[in-house]
Amino acid sequence: MQRSGASSIDPSALWVLSDGRAGNLRQAAALATALGVDIARNWILDAHAPWRWAAPHRLPGARHAFGSTFARALANPPALAIGCGRQSALATRLLNEAGARVVQVLNPRMDPQHWDLVVTPEHDGVRGGNVVTLRGSLHPVDDLWLAQGRRDHPALGQLPRPRIALLAGGTGPKVEVDNAAFGALVDALEATCLREGGSLLATSSRRTPEAWKERLRASRGAVPGLRWTGGDVPGDPGRNPYAGLLAWADRIVCTPDSVNMLSEAAATSVPLYIAWPERQRGRPRGFVDALLSSGRARPLDAMLSPFPVEPLRETARVAAQVRARLGL
Repeated sequence: MQRSGASSIDPSALWVLSDGRAGNLRQAAALATALGVDIARNWILDAHAPWRWAAPHRLPGARHAFGSTFARALANPPALAIGCGRQSALATRLLNEAGARVVQVLNPRMDPQHWDLVVTPEHDGVRGGNVVTLRGSLHPVDDLWLAQGRRDHPALGQLPRPRIALLAGGTGPKVEVDNAAFGALVDALEATCLREGGSLLATSSRRTPEAWKERLRASRGAVPGLRWTGGDVPGDPGRNPYAGLLAWADRIVCTPDSVNMLSEAAATSVPLYIAWPERQRGRPRGFVDALLSSGRARPLDAMLSPFPVEPLRETARVAAQVRARLGL
């Protein structure tokens, strides 16, 4: 149910809800931060059957879908709730019925009118009077975030330039890349580093196949840099260097499988190259095509020639629209 009029939201009363997946939690938290609202509670939701399969459809007894703690919390809802992902869409729908203002991030796969606002990527094709669209995904990457990444990982700034960052995702039904193709990609990037006297900063993700990680860990050609495949960073135990890679990179190469990863790379001020963009199928292909057609990214080539860049940063714009539409 969409409400109208200004909101008297207590800025300390905000819940963030997700299924705990890193991409979903990151998007919801990024929007909360951009709104300048402190997170009062972070809910990691795990719906019970049958609601897990039916979410966000409201089956009988849905208020108990997430257990007794959440069911009791519905009696005292927050002023504002931000959810991301299909499981959280049922929770934000229940909170809306309980009196909270709610923003649902990503396509809820049903009528958006069950939420105050729905924030969804353009390539999902969802439209409506209470729908805010964006290119890519929500994330925290901006100048301050990148500056913090440089402060947190100063050693990366001492590596020889140009520093080429490789963000390695994974493969699947919508993006098929075999191990040989990934190995050839790493070989080509190492050859570029040797030719130009630069370094390779590579990181894997939760989706990265073990064979790809093994290739990143292998030493070929004595190319300086960093290959992070989980675990500790040498000299900096326990810290994922991802923010440092984005902050110190002179050029970024990204696999095409993750809208979140591409969005964050596109928010930097350096050239972005997409490996195998033609292998992305399904709705995320629309975002890949938009990055290429706008000139923000280019298909990967052998030279990695620099080009002018305008960072793609949608989170602040979306937050401004959320403030205006909810009267914050």
